[in-house]
Amino acid sequence: MNTHKIASSTLWQIASQIVMAALSIVTVKFVAIGLSKELAGNYNSAYSFLQIFGILADFGLYAVAVREVSRSNEKERVMGALIILRSIILCLSLATALGIVWIVPAWQGTPLPIGVTIASLVPFFTLLAGIQRTVFQVTYNMHFVFIAEVLQRVLTVLLIGGIVLTGPRTTASLLVYHTILGAGGLGALLLFLLSTLYARRLMKIRLEWNHDLLLSLFKQAAPYGLAFLCTALYRQIDITLIALLRPDYDLQNAYYGFALRATEMAYLIPTFLLNSTLPIVSERDANGEDTRDLIGKTLFIILLIGSTAALFAALWARPIMQLLTTETYLSHASQFGSDTALMLLSMPMFLNGIVLFCFYSMLTKHAWKPLTITLGLGAVLSMGLNAFLIPRYGFVGSCFASIITHIFLACTLFPQAIRILPLRFSRTQLYQWLRYSFLLGIGLFLFYPYLTKEWITVVGLCSAGLWIGAIASGTGITKTLRG
Repeated sequence: MNTHKIASSTLWQIASQIVMAALSIVTVKFVAIGLSKELAGNYNSAYSFLQIFGILADFGLYAVAVREVSRSNEKERVMGALIILRSIILCLSLATALGIVWIVPAWQGTPLPIGVTIASLVPFFTLLAGIQRTVFQVTYNMHFVFIAEVLQRVLTVLLIGGIVLTGPRTTASLLVYHTILGAGGLGALLLFLLSTLYARRLMKIRLEWNHDLLLSLFKQAAPYGLAFLCTALYRQIDITLIALLRPDYDLQNAYYGFALRATEMAYLIPTFLLNSTLPIVSERDANGEDTRDLIGKTLFIILLIGSTAALFAALWARPIMQLLTTETYLSHASQFGSDTALMLLSMPMFLNGIVLFCFYSMLTKHAWKPLTITLGLGAVLSMGLNAFLIPRYGFVGSCFASIITHIFLACTLFPQAIRILPLRFSRTQLYQWLRYSFLLGIGLFLFYPYLTKEWITVVGLCSAGLWIGAIASGTGITKTLRG
């Protein structure tokens, strides 16, 4: 095991997310031009509501799965038990979600209950495929994930594109709304089938009911399941609270939901990096080896990713949201828009990487009590702030609640994490990160006035990619990462 395998695994995941992000832009664009703002808001509300229960259904199993399967001498048996446990928890979680959405009085007579029911196919098949991702993670065959995820998204884009391009624009038709949600379910089904096929090629998974093993895995995952639930609450509860507390929730979530979709890339890449690093860190730590350099380099990469995402969101918010949606979703004199939300969410984008770094560092050392307590406080803080701010300021209040919550979590978790799992972060890495962030920010700021049309924004994003490569090389970051 070496850093080359970590890099290869992470690069496949990043490549997958880059392609999926590009296809997601097309999907979001189709939804924005195909549905009315009200139905687009319900579309965003349905998926955000399900995300809470999807994270609950994960129950920390994936993080535990990577660690336990990588360590076990009976990987096939452990993997089979994980699939059984995931299936049970997933069914219970989604059943709870559907029960809630159909009985909440505020949502009776709205498109939300049926929308959530149809959209629930996406987390169902995605999470069943996701637990099998462990096979690819521990064997460092993430190219199979790339194939499955990209084909899933291609199918979804083709189906939704066909629906929108052959129908009316900005329609209020519930049939179109339901069909678009159903297209996402078919894409998730393809992901599950391909993941199952590829996983069986690499490992002969044994689906056996072993009470002791299931109970052991459940007990190991439970603390982190609670931590993931707290994470879901502070990160995902805002859209659901908007749907509960605002009579104009559909319009609020039309603006806010698309901005949140734009933040997904910033949230996911650090997760994939840490999932790739975790098996190596766990193995070295169990063998008593020094992991400080590896942990320090991981933090260095996370800071680079966070700065990149935050600077794009802060400085190019309007052209990015114009590219993702339509002109009607942008802010104007009397209305905050999706670009306002994306700009405000730039700070949580950066801080989220630090929070995730702390999460996985404490996960490696089984320090679940301080982790869960801190995340629980963050969830309480987030829900309190959202409950106070949403009725007054709508989605803008949610953005400020997210900023405050992420500052609190980063400041409280980081000292705990580096005490539990020490790292070595050199002054050279610090200066390289600061120079990189400064030069990238200057370049984005100077190019911004020219981003007046969507095709220019596309050219700008490509040019920015080249600029990032030049900065990374010029500041010595490329050399540091290879070292």
